[in-house]
Amino acid sequence: MAAGDPSSPAGGRLLRTTSRRAFLKTGGLVLAGVACGRSEEAAGQAGLPPRGIPRVALARRPDAVGPGNRIRQEAVRSGLQSAIARVTGAPSAAVAFRSLFRTTDVVGIKVNCLAGRSLSPRLELISVLIETLRSAGVPDRQILVWDRTDSDLERAGYTLNRSGSGPRCYGTNLEYETEPSSVGSVGSCYSKIVTSECTALISVPVLKDHDLAGVSGSLKNFYGAIHNPNKYHDSNCNPYVADVSSHPAIRRKLRLVVFDALIAQCHGGPAFKPAFAQPYGGLIVSRDPVAADRIAWKILEQMRKEKGLPTLAESKREPIWVATAESAGLGVGDLTRIEEVEA
Repeated sequence: MAAGDPSSPAGGRLLRTTSRRAFLKTGGLVLAGVACGRSEEAAGQAGLPPRGIPRVALARRPDAVGPGNRIRQEAVRSGLQSAIARVTGAPSAAVAFRSLFRTTDVVGIKVNCLAGRSLSPRLELISVLIETLRSAGVPDRQILVWDRTDSDLERAGYTLNRSGSGPRCYGTNLEYETEPSSVGSVGSCYSKIVTSECTALISVPVLKDHDLAGVSGSLKNFYGAIHNPNKYHDSNCNPYVADVSSHPAIRRKLRLVVFDALIAQCHGGPAFKPAFAQPYGGLIVSRDPVAADRIAWKILEQMRKEKGLPTLAESKREPIWVATAESAGLGVGDLTRIEEVEA
């Protein structure tokens, strides 16, 4: 069987059809997080760019997506392991994750499941991230994959797990802070998952466009952490994307971005539009969320050009929030100051 085959032990572990026994054995459907204290160890590794220049690794594997958009998990594993090593300068993924994650962290993995199974973070990727986190010594019960609601997760094929053994998986639902926080132009009640439950965050978006923001990326992903995201879509979501992620509970805890670019969509998003979705077979990995979003924007523009579509600016939805996020100190959005590497 292919590794991505839902009926195989490797590829189908996290599908809803998985037996409880198999689910618990693999730790369910969760991935990764990160810590702060030891993260600086990676900065001393050989091969890193100069200080202040973030590295974004693009790992493309031609065999990652098979017929019928079946995901081959071994190719995903190869891509992630290579990308995380390139991003940190570590000799291996295991060493890299030990430099990024503490065994005492409670790691929250923010996925984006609004588009259902067809255009949400693939369970095969999440499974590989779980394996790598475990290799860094992060206990299962300190790993939490989450989104805005339980129903979003279930529609994307995730199995909820609040109290069973293994990594946890559930939505914020209505568990927000009772008092709103004001950050820039945003006034919102934030999910208790980010404010009080997790000590570290990983953003796992899908490489796709957004009908207002231009790009639905690692920072836009945290609209799922506030109770009123509908209020913050004017002016191409600017400055709101930057303001939402400027909350201390996000900016101090977000340590890693892993874009699922296995199936990418360059037009019609954020909903799934099969006419504009295509196998890309890649992952975009960085410790800098703004740099990762900028590279995602660049790739989407290339895909749009290949399909004869206007640029995002010509479509009046240029992701101007990228520059705002850079100005807010969330990362680097200037392409000339980002090191893009293949993994």
